[in-house]
Amino acid sequence: MIPIKKILCPTDFSEPSYVGFQSAHELAMHFSAELILVHVVPHIYFYPPHGSGMSLDTYLEEVINASRNSLEELVENRVSPDLQVETIVLQGNPADQIVEVAGSKGVDLIVTATHGWTGWRRFMFGSVAERVLRTAGCPVMTVPAPREGGEEEE
Repeated sequence: MIPIKKILCPTDFSEPSYVGFQSAHELAMHFSAELILVHVVPHIYFYPPHGSGMSLDTYLEEVINASRNSLEELVENRVSPDLQVETIVLQGNPADQIVEVAGSKGVDLIVTATHGWTGWRRFMFGSVAERVLRTAGCPVMTVPAPREGGEEEE
């Protein structure tokens, strides 16, 4: 069996990402592995709201701080105190940043959720999970988003 000592779990704070987080948490508990939680602020969010009077740097700082706070809340509310946890907030292309941090941290497994998007949403937003799966240097476990009503969303 592959030794699993470090598990990376990206989150965008959506419900599907929490399903992926739950799987990563259970695996980390089972293997007594370190859990690395990552949130990537994509470039699209680097623009202050129109009319806010905020500079780009101030806005980006607020988004990053809010992301750190959300990760801290996730750890506080949903992570067992028995686990060693690291939280990381990055900025840039989510898939690229996830793969890069996995390599630099010597991650043994990436556990990521899929949103289950099809049709125009998948075309517009792409699939972070798919790109991570194709480019990661370690095994990747994808956890499908729960389906509402048993049907895929178009």
